[in-house]
Amino acid sequence: MAGIVGYGAHLPRHRIKVEEIAKVWGADAPSYKRGLMLREKSVPPPDMDTITLSVEATRNALKRAGSIDPKDIGAIYIGSESHPYAVKPSGTVVAEAIGATPDIHCADFEFACKAGTEAMYVALSHIEAGQMKYALAIAADTSQGAPSDALEFSAAAGAGAFIMGNDNVIAEILYTHSYMTDTPDFWRREHQFYPQHGSRFTGEEAYFAHTKGASRAILEKSGMKPSDFAYAVFHQPNGKFHQRVALELGFTQEQIDPGWLAPVLGNTYSGASPIGLTAILDIAKPGDLVFMCSYGSGSGSDAFIWKVTDRIDEVRDAAVRTSKLLEENLIYVDYGTYAKFRHKIRKND
Repeated sequence: MAGIVGYGAHLPRHRIKVEEIAKVWGADAPSYKRGLMLREKSVPPPDMDTITLSVEATRNALKRAGSIDPKDIGAIYIGSESHPYAVKPSGTVVAEAIGATPDIHCADFEFACKAGTEAMYVALSHIEAGQMKYALAIAADTSQGAPSDALEFSAAAGAGAFIMGNDNVIAEILYTHSYMTDTPDFWRREHQFYPQHGSRFTGEEAYFAHTKGASRAILEKSGMKPSDFAYAVFHQPNGKFHQRVALELGFTQEQIDPGWLAPVLGNTYSGASPIGLTAILDIAKPGDLVFMCSYGSGSGSDAFIWKVTDRIDEVRDAAVRTSKLLEENLIYVDYGTYAKFRHKIRKND
């Protein structure tokens, strides 16, 4: 029985409100809040990047995994579009930090916002093939948005980590399905600081076509229907898209509320649906079915169907819950501090 044996999340404490960003650029804050269904977003401080987020999320996953030896983890895969180095892996740093070196396979994944579920997909495949005892998949990003661009109101930071295995599973994987096309709705070339996007083209032809395509395919494959699930979570580039695709597919507001984090967290890119999954596992009951679908520009979606096991009640409070990371000890910053933290003020070397 392959699935998740430990999970964890980590989020920055710092936040910036939509009104603070809008004030600087003379934008209409109420319009952005309605259009994006966002109130605020997370802001990583200068000493936080994809690697540090990954380490902290992994430590929480290890707490929930019980007494497993990190050296039994055969692979670490990190999905992100904001790896700190162009030429230097993130995975080896995480492996060293948790004591999993040297007999381990590491790889950094990229597929825009789908990189995290890409890592989960591959980690699960190793477990199902019997190649290793445990595999660690991490979804982490400190995403970028150009000053005054619509992305700046949503681009956030966070990480979710999942230890996959066959023993003492918290959530069993029942079905997976991936759906891909060459749809260039969002991109960033080398040496560019910020991504570019196709504006409205990122909606119907990109996000909705792929999330619906993957979701309908996995429902057909499994013979299940939306009402069979206790919870559902989708990629969250903003607050609106997640809600719309869920309702159009036949899911209810009650099913998506626990994993619908974008309104108070922003778009954590690779971390969006995985972090939403951690919030769902924090409250799920044994036997619950959980539907999950990611999206990454370029373009593709990975869909998963999970079944929560009896073990969830034993481990959910072994580490901090995602809701606590979202709600407690928050520090709100002004735009100047945000610009400094995110290195938006560029100087000559």
